[in-house]
Amino acid sequence: MAMKEFKAHPYIPNSSLEVQNEMLREIGLNSLEDLHAEVPEEIKLNRKMNLPEPLHSEFELKKHVEGLIKKNKTCEDNISFLGSGCWQHYVPAICDEINSRAEFLTAYGGEPYNDHGRFQALFEYESLVAELVDMDVVNVPTFDWAQAAATGIRMASRITGRKEVLIAKTVDRGRLLVMKNYCSPDIKFTFVEYDKETGNLDIDDLKKKISENICAVYFENPSSLGFIELHGEEISKIAHEKGVVSLVGVDPISLGVLEAPSNYGADIVVGDLQPLGIHMYYGGGQSGFIATRNEEKYVMEYPSRLFGIAPTSVEGEYGFGDVAYDRTSFGHLREKGKEFVGTQTALWGITAGVYLALMGPEGIFEVGQSIMQKSQYAVKQLSKIKGVRGSLFKSPFFKEFVVDFNGTGKTVKEINEALLEKNIFGGKDLSCEHPELGQCALYCVTEVHTKDAIDELVRAIGEVIK
Repeated sequence: MAMKEFKAHPYIPNSSLEVQNEMLREIGLNSLEDLHAEVPEEIKLNRKMNLPEPLHSEFELKKHVEGLIKKNKTCEDNISFLGSGCWQHYVPAICDEINSRAEFLTAYGGEPYNDHGRFQALFEYESLVAELVDMDVVNVPTFDWAQAAATGIRMASRITGRKEVLIAKTVDRGRLLVMKNYCSPDIKFTFVEYDKETGNLDIDDLKKKISENICAVYFENPSSLGFIELHGEEISKIAHEKGVVSLVGVDPISLGVLEAPSNYGADIVVGDLQPLGIHMYYGGGQSGFIATRNEEKYVMEYPSRLFGIAPTSVEGEYGFGDVAYDRTSFGHLREKGKEFVGTQTALWGITAGVYLALMGPEGIFEVGQSIMQKSQYAVKQLSKIKGVRGSLFKSPFFKEFVVDFNGTGKTVKEINEALLEKNIFGGKDLSCEHPELGQCALYCVTEVHTKDAIDELVRAIGEVIK
């Protein structure tokens, strides 16, 4: 085919109308629309999309994107007390150094041509997370906590042959929507109420709703509202009496100071790796994990890859590779895969492994202790403001806590708008997701918050509600 009349970009042949027409004639079509003739008319847009005019150079495009980025309000220019699934933690420089290495950053399928230690790195990551959560088996990361939890529910459903899950009513609504979507249409979700004073799961309501039809009980510890669930062992016991899987979501950075869920009866543990050395990346640094005991009924229900270690033909030498590969949707019996999974967040798994290896047990304890101390200080200082309750629930909490503004006469939206003018990101407004709480906000304090930053928040809120 001759390439004619290129006004620009000759390396994109079909950018020329003449070349487009020649290609269409070659395949017996009259227009580009003919390529989509099978699409019903009633679902076609049939008008031009409302898009800006194309930019004609890479330089123009770069300047345009830079202009958009400058509109963002970042945590570098503002003090942030936002959390709720994406938290500001300190990221050691070595995490970025290792995950930007070409053999990790560009690796994809893990075949010999691009696997320069990736399998071992992921095995080491799995081993470190397994030690942290006190379980035996950990998968290559899923996209985020929500997918990990949804996959955990489907695993429980396949194990038990049941189609209903009980879920704590305090679970984050965004996470819940993803879980429901992933488990649709065959798995039913039923809320378990919570104690209005402590936030903990209502044990009496759990006992009423538990039955032989339930595949799993799902709760989070710490909860999405920050408080620590104090009845984990009792919840797991009630579940196990009915042959129900105890499924627990956890913030992994809390496990330096809190008990691992496996030690209060959890069968499947899920969570997000983002606190472990991963930047927030405007919400893009999410990565979920799933952990279980080394029992066949659990291991064979993982849909994602598992990496193990095995001796090679050379004495004293070991290799790293897939465990039970055929159970996956990309194994030899694709149609018999547990679930259909594809690209996963392996790079963040490697990053979390670097973080855990750097911190060690003592470091994880210290960061957890620092978070507990700083968040307790914040609650104490906020409670001194007239009309403000620093912590709505009576239970102990980790990192996040619900601040009650009902006594101030102002809405959370009004308070947050005023704080933003002072270069402070206030807490997440809970009035939509949890209208029963009234004007409350979820605040987050981590190891990056200094005493001065917390004091500045307290002063600012005091000024706002006067």
